[in-house]
Amino acid sequence: MELKQEICPRFISHSNMSKKKTSLEIIREARQSLRVQSTQRPFTPKESQRQLFGVNSVRASHPNRPSSTFSVCAQNFDASNSRPASGNRLPPLNHKPKFPETVPKPPLEARKGLAGVRVVVLKAGAVTTLQPLEAQQKNEKSKLNPDLKLPPTRQLSSPVHTTPHRVKPHSAGSESSGAKTTEQRHHQPGLEDGNSSAEDADVLVFNDKVTLLLQELESEAAGSSTGSLTHLCELCERLHGALSAGGMLGRRCKRRSEILRVLFRLIDLRSAGLSLHISKLCLALSVSGNNLLNICKLIFKISRSESHDILFRNTSIIELLLGVLHTEDVSASGEALLYCVATFKFLSGNASVLNVLLDQNFVAVAQTLIHRLCEAEDVTTAGHILVQLTATLRNLADHADARTLFVSFSVLPALCLVLRLYRDDQDICTNTSRVFSKLSSYSDCCLALAQIPECYPITLEVLSRHPQKQDLVVRLLFTLGNLTAKSSDSRQQLFECDGCLDAVVQLYNIYQRRGRPPDAGEAADDVLVKLVRLLANMSIHPAVGPLLATNATCVRLLMETLELRSVQESEELLVKVAATINNLSFYLEESSEIRRHRLTTAKLTLKLMASSSMDATLEATRIFGNLSHHKDVRDFIMQNEVHRFVVTLLDSGSAEMCFSACGVLTNLALDPLNRVRLASERALAKLVDCLGDFGPCDWQLAGQACRAVWNLTGGGSEELLEPQERETLLRILATYLDEGALEKIEKEDKMEAHRACWELEFLPIAQELMKVLDPTGGHTLCF
Repeated sequence: MELKQEICPRFISHSNMSKKKTSLEIIREARQSLRVQSTQRPFTPKESQRQLFGVNSVRASHPNRPSSTFSVCAQNFDASNSRPASGNRLPPLNHKPKFPETVPKPPLEARKGLAGVRVVVLKAGAVTTLQPLEAQQKNEKSKLNPDLKLPPTRQLSSPVHTTPHRVKPHSAGSESSGAKTTEQRHHQPGLEDGNSSAEDADVLVFNDKVTLLLQELESEAAGSSTGSLTHLCELCERLHGALSAGGMLGRRCKRRSEILRVLFRLIDLRSAGLSLHISKLCLALSVSGNNLLNICKLIFKISRSESHDILFRNTSIIELLLGVLHTEDVSASGEALLYCVATFKFLSGNASVLNVLLDQNFVAVAQTLIHRLCEAEDVTTAGHILVQLTATLRNLADHADARTLFVSFSVLPALCLVLRLYRDDQDICTNTSRVFSKLSSYSDCCLALAQIPECYPITLEVLSRHPQKQDLVVRLLFTLGNLTAKSSDSRQQLFECDGCLDAVVQLYNIYQRRGRPPDAGEAADDVLVKLVRLLANMSIHPAVGPLLATNATCVRLLMETLELRSVQESEELLVKVAATINNLSFYLEESSEIRRHRLTTAKLTLKLMASSSMDATLEATRIFGNLSHHKDVRDFIMQNEVHRFVVTLLDSGSAEMCFSACGVLTNLALDPLNRVRLASERALAKLVDCLGDFGPCDWQLAGQACRAVWNLTGGGSEELLEPQERETLLRILATYLDEGALEKIEKEDKMEAHRACWELEFLPIAQELMKVLDPTGGHTLCF
């Protein structure tokens, strides 16, 4: 008996999981009855139309949600609010000083320009008009086409005309300050200004280039033909280049409002390409407030058509939009940010534009924006923006280059924070679950997510809050299944969360199809597939598995699924249920519900054996391999002729199927009465053939076949082997016991594990079997 226990361990061995795994243990785990389960990622259909909030969004019918349909025209913009930032404006004085009715005449020297004394009192905020420029503007304006037709929305003066701020003379002898040129004022003693030279340079650039370009824009806009539109786009590019070369982008240009006034009028031409060029210029000029909102709306409207994606790819507007995300405050420009992020959501659906987003470091900008949104006081607006942002990240998660960025920029912890703060928002939770389900399918992202402790409790809480939201539930269960498939720590951390098993059982009850037609539960089956897979993966942990096996409700639901469904309608689900029952049947303690209801389990498993699904048959065979340790189950197998199915599986040509069948036969042969019936089914002959077919490639299978032969022959004491079968078996064993058989392995990196498996799994039982093939006594082996 000591020899038997030493050379013939049970079919399912409890390995010490805490110690470092050897190469043999790795092989054993791959062949154990405890198995990690996998499944396909839930499919997300592409939305037929680009909308701010999709038809399935809870915001779709909300009356106060931001609109995705609107009109943007020149009248929506306000050029007067586009003045450059020149410091804080001082409040008006309550006391208005009274000036004398007459002003003393300046000395003769001053009137002759010999002294630098200014005697004219300027009004507050007055801007001196440059006379040469004004004269040039008037001359140029007179040359314009008199038939020029401008959009009727707003009558604007010439973009280069500035109303001079004049000072009313206080006496007949006084002079207007506007009569002096910039050059004259600059050279007056005591009036030198550090910014005057820079201002002069701006004026020269404006006069030499910008003025002419603005005039040409207005002139060309009158035609508004296809050729004109193309030329207008070129003019906008040239204007952008001139402003950039003159250092007048941003809010530094003194006459910025004049430029914007012309650009705003061109929007009414309703050209997507031109509007995008205008938007690019407006963003480069740092519009703010209502103008920024309308520009973001305009860009959003253009991006709603997939045919316009190429326009975004061929311009630098993406970089400018990212600048908006990076700099604008959520409380002040929340609605503008909303349409800006929504634009990125649409564009990220295009593979070529998505590459541009990654090159422009969108993931890092998104991570920063997430934290700002989580800290925003306006939770409603921040929530609307997060819906768009999480949807964009969902699109990026499909890209291989993006996945490494999600990890390196700590986007996953940020999304866990979003999930915690917005756990009641179904839209945000659903989009986040889609990101998690995609990323957790890859090892590096799955590991990063598994190392975030709060991801387990918050995921369970979201599942508990939205149990009926099917697309959300299925993705979060899929994510948890991925985490528990690859990490033993994840199995334990998840199970130890408060209410974990209660949440899982609650979902199981909701989606268990009772009394409904088969076609009504197709989507519900997908949820159950992910849920049962999660149970199967958690049950692998040595501390979690026994507790799951003792949970009566959990086991009852699994049995109920086997009873309610058929393999024809729910094959994947039943295979996952069988795999979970098989894992739980590994723990055969007295308190195990599987052990207590083992005959019921065997009856329900029987219909899987008779199915046409090889996967279902394999899992059923594994269950019988565990349950056949019990005498009453072995009797049930023989009474229902399940043993005939098992013997037939030896001809399947599948190593896994043969291995499981050998295990069942080994246990069935523990009873002497069963050996003759098994031999009559030619079980011994098929075992010898199986040993010859798979031996050198699979020493575990070879060892298990030898154990089955040992038990079927009563340790060699019963003459059930035919002479030819005995001769074939001796020849095979003699060949396999030669160490030269090991050289048949092809890959050198597997040689060590292969040899270890040969020495520990095959060699001991094969040597014993060789000794007893002559008419000597033997011992019965335990499977």
